[in-house]
Amino acid sequence: MTLGPVEYSIAEVYSTILHRFFPDYFEVPAIGTTIIWNIRLPRILFGIVAGFSLAIAGSVLQGILRNPLASPYTLGIAHGAGFGAALAIIFGAGFIGGQYLIIGNAFVFSLIPTFFIYAIARHKRATPETMILGGIAMMYLFSAAITLVQFFGEAEAVRAVVFWMVGDLGKAAWSKLFPMSIVLGCAIPLIILKSWDINVMGAGDESAKSLGVNVERVRVFTLILASLLISTIVCFTGAIGFIGLVAPHITRMVIGGDNRFLIPASGLAGAVLLVLADIVSMQIIAPAILPVGVVTAFMGVPLFIYLILRERREYW
Repeated sequence: MTLGPVEYSIAEVYSTILHRFFPDYFEVPAIGTTIIWNIRLPRILFGIVAGFSLAIAGSVLQGILRNPLASPYTLGIAHGAGFGAALAIIFGAGFIGGQYLIIGNAFVFSLIPTFFIYAIARHKRATPETMILGGIAMMYLFSAAITLVQFFGEAEAVRAVVFWMVGDLGKAAWSKLFPMSIVLGCAIPLIILKSWDINVMGAGDESAKSLGVNVERVRVFTLILASLLISTIVCFTGAIGFIGLVAPHITRMVIGGDNRFLIPASGLAGAVLLVLADIVSMQIIAPAILPVGVVTAFMGVPLFIYLILRERREYW
């Protein structure tokens, strides 16, 4: 919070925060309340909650699908949200009017891939292969739909869609932080309760069933929870990539694959990575601010090169 075009000392930052609760004992620097309390603090908390949610969701998806490439993008959830946002930005069409037009559209359309995957999982057995293939189909469908919508849009609207698809924390606000935090707080205990089942499923569906795990039910239940987390974050921040993919891999290399510890630790790693990426995005070409999704995408490339070139020492 000390970083930015207007620099403050650590003491001034703490004074501004504490002044909100003890106004008689702390002095606030010039325009400190506006910059620190209304802009920087919500942005940092936004990054923490978004990074935590995306990383937990990515860790869960990789566990239940037994696929190291599983992520919000793999299942088409981010692209579904992008299509909803594109409709709202270019045509002004949506389920909710006013200032929540883009957010409401993105949330509704991000749930469509989840319901589609759930439907085919009910029609056929909920195997990892079935769910991955269904998600990839949704990804390509909505990617084509976004391109089609952009074809009919004006240049400025198309630019806004592209910016939204990259993902950014620039629209952080206290009012948006509340629903994100509620969904995260409700989802974490339910996911942790299923962490042992996810561990057992890693050995294969037959082994998990022999130990009394209802594999299809656990897979669908955790998929819906992960999708709800992703949908809630994406509709407020845009499609921030790679956090849900990179953070679980980094954590798995450090502490192993036990989901009882991997899931919450991945959340912490995701929060740290996203906040650090946001700091870089603000400093790299200051005073201009890059979309944080650009920085997180560049972060993912060195990791995958490292995973390809490292010695054959399995961590997955």
